[in-house]
Amino acid sequence: MSWFESLILGLVQGLTEFLPISSSAHLRLTAVAFDWEDPGAAFTAVTQIGTETAVIIYFRKDIARILSAWFRSLRDRAARSDPDARMGWLVIIGSIPIGVLGLTLQEAIEGPFRDLRLIAINLIVLGIILGVADRLVKLDAVGGRHRAVRERKTLDQLNVRDGLLYGMCQAMALVPGVSRSGATITGGLFLGYTREAAARYSFLLAIPAVLASGAYELTEIGEADTHVSWGPTIFATIVAFLVGYAIIAWFMKWISTRSFMPFVVYRIVVGAILLVLIWTGAVDPEAGENIGTGDHVTTEDG
Repeated sequence: MSWFESLILGLVQGLTEFLPISSSAHLRLTAVAFDWEDPGAAFTAVTQIGTETAVIIYFRKDIARILSAWFRSLRDRAARSDPDARMGWLVIIGSIPIGVLGLTLQEAIEGPFRDLRLIAINLIVLGIILGVADRLVKLDAVGGRHRAVRERKTLDQLNVRDGLLYGMCQAMALVPGVSRSGATITGGLFLGYTREAAARYSFLLAIPAVLASGAYELTEIGEADTHVSWGPTIFATIVAFLVGYAIIAWFMKWISTRSFMPFVVYRIVVGAILLVLIWTGAVDPEAGENIGTGDHVTTEDG
């Protein structure tokens, strides 16, 4: 991998990680567009450490408060009623599904799941589902002739059932094209949470999964049978961190006043174009990919 490749891929990772459009799909598609070799699951997972560091810094006050309350709850049973302590436990519970499935589906994540046909279908299908969920938010806000205005839930109302369901949605993002943030935010909207609450919990829930997968994949960087070396990977991770931090700030402001429909349209259009290119033979569904087996675990985001 060249330094120019790492720059472009780091920019793509930072731009798409937190948006509901699938960062791993865009890394894969960027490599195909430039006729580069697929950066692979290991590169994706390690560069996600950069964007997840941006999450930790952006939400540092929330995270520090949650961690403090959670550690207190280990010693003091009464402290477990603290909303921050409960959030700490719910993040742990919500991380279980992706941890279990990530280890179970290691080979598929690195191989068959990266097929461009599957990515295109996931972009379209999850885009439609996100659009339906976003429409429900609007209907709840305005009510209607036969529908009362519905008050949406905040994170203070998050419970074990919802936390686990969020986690199951996040686990879907093991397949490129789904989008971790897109899947968890969509799940949160269907569960009745506000856009802001769904996005905030999505970002907090990703921290353990993304850091764990990135650490797991560190040993794969620089291996003799891969084209990804340490220098470009570290550079891409730094670029992803810087760009990702700016995107988080913008995205949180965006969803406070606007809907997810622009992202829905974008997903459907990109997925449809990709399917047409594959169907016409302009793009090989396995372009740049050495589909086979591997010992890799990654979470998809964006």
